[in-house]
Amino acid sequence: MPELERPPAPVTVAAAVAEDVPVYLDEMGRVVAPEVVAIQPQVSGRVTEVHFAEGADVKAGDPLFTIDPRPFQARLDAAEAALAGERAARDLAKIEFARVASLVESKAISKSEYDVRKNAVDVAEARIRAADAEVDTARLDMEYTSIRSPLAGRTGRRLVDAGNVVTANGGALVVVQRLDPIYAEFTVTENDLARVQRGLAAGPLKAEARLPDDAGEPREGTLTFVDSSVQEGTGTVRLRATLPNGDRRFWPGRFVRVRLVLETVRGAVLVPAAAPMTSADGSLVYVAKEDSTAELRPVVLGQRQGDRVVVVKGVQAGERIVVTGQIALMPGGRISIAGPTTASAVSPKDGGGL
Repeated sequence: MPELERPPAPVTVAAAVAEDVPVYLDEMGRVVAPEVVAIQPQVSGRVTEVHFAEGADVKAGDPLFTIDPRPFQARLDAAEAALAGERAARDLAKIEFARVASLVESKAISKSEYDVRKNAVDVAEARIRAADAEVDTARLDMEYTSIRSPLAGRTGRRLVDAGNVVTANGGALVVVQRLDPIYAEFTVTENDLARVQRGLAAGPLKAEARLPDDAGEPREGTLTFVDSSVQEGTGTVRLRATLPNGDRRFWPGRFVRVRLVLETVRGAVLVPAAAPMTSADGSLVYVAKEDSTAELRPVVLGQRQGDRVVVVKGVQAGERIVVTGQIALMPGGRISIAGPTTASAVSPKDGGGL
């Protein structure tokens, strides 16, 4: 009795394509503000005004708080009056010294009297410098009664209300954080550090960041910091990427997924990630031949790129790879191509998001 011929197995295929693809490290990190300033009073007094709304953006130099300036204005006025008095005393000492200076040569006065008058001028000059310093101190304290933001950023929760008495360096009044640009801090293992260093030797490294719940395009930035030592106990190295954040998409304290691009491989061969199968001997794919048969071929896989994966060895660009229906195939078996795979699996423009 003749053996029944098996019908062709229905499969879908996709052509392997050659593209430039990144070699990358995927890590979890955390968003960190590049500058965080706890605003503290530098003079003691009663808070009379609060000039900002909690959680509002402020520019560098914007007023935040006002401490009652009247006591400090009074001290400044007193210091300026004392300085004027010392200057008047110095002028008188100079006049008296000039009077006796013309008489010392004729010996109308003694040398000791001359020295006393000269010393009086020197003492008056020293007192003026001391009084001038008192004025500068009083003026500085007066300036401290107007507390301004030292940076452009966003204010946090107000920690003191108008009417409260605060003491110099007695605690924060509000915290201001710079949010643009923003840092994404993450770690890599010490085994990956050499790869990062080789990448940096060739130029700045690109970093892509995405929030875990964000399906949009990743935000591109640049690696700007590599810590100087490996952390004991964890065997990791801290890195930092700087990202533009004008839209406040990234918020300090949030987790973030970071992809650090180490290099770009030119002309890498890509196939749909659903095509390879795993066996005890490694990864395998079925290649659709021109005679409508399937060839089982061992492959060496590289990094995944979105819905596709790099084939380092075993497949050439342009070859048709079986994407679905592999389970029913036998090496050399006949196949029936049912149709193309989905666009996402074969699109050469698929960049492979985080």
